[in-house]
Amino acid sequence: MEDYSKPRYMGQDAIAAEQQRFMVRVYNWMGTGLALTGGMSWYVSTNETILNLLVTQPILFFGLLIVEIGLVFYLAARVMSMSASQAMGVFFLYAGLNGVTLAPLFLLYTTASLTSTFLVTAGMFGAMSFYGYTTKKDLTSWGSFLFMGLIGIILASIVNMFMNSSALYWIITYAGILIFVGLTAYDTQKIKEMNILGNEGTEEDTKEAIRGALKLYLDFINLFLMLLRVMGTRR
Repeated sequence: MEDYSKPRYMGQDAIAAEQQRFMVRVYNWMGTGLALTGGMSWYVSTNETILNLLVTQPILFFGLLIVEIGLVFYLAARVMSMSASQAMGVFFLYAGLNGVTLAPLFLLYTTASLTSTFLVTAGMFGAMSFYGYTTKKDLTSWGSFLFMGLIGIILASIVNMFMNSSALYWIITYAGILIFVGLTAYDTQKIKEMNILGNEGTEEDTKEAIRGALKLYLDFINLFLMLLRVMGTRR
């Protein structure tokens, strides 16, 4: 007897509904991570002892950045082989540490400009993620172009640490905005497509959602930082 409970026998409406519920979980994880980052950043910015350590001890600050990068690569590479609770823990640890290292932004920019930039970022991110989720166009061709662009701005940023060129700084900034806007749509479509139908509510489903949330979280944070260069009002 045929087993009509298998995912390949799901109707289009059932598939769309399950994908929608999956994306809601992805956005919930991402939103929780952003809330933790924001909360930690605000707390550290109001704690003079911790903030002074970050500002006056470059080794501590860059050490935390290295740990963050390690956590991102570790989670991205190993998330599906971890338990769901481990994946949650690493994701939240990363989001919290990111909040700590972003806290000095409160010293550089006014609270009003940080708030307005966050709102603009949220609007742009939301619009592009919606496009990525709803478009019928296959965005696969965007992937290699955006990845090359991302590598390009990383290398250019490293070079500009030595050149200190104002022109290159602004080229990197505006190119970065375009790249992360594009990545938001591209990643949303790919996350929607990677959802394994029929495993809703399982540990695998949770880990898939966390993996997707990490990608969108990184798109949001990097877009925010690029826009802050343009919109931020320095103290």
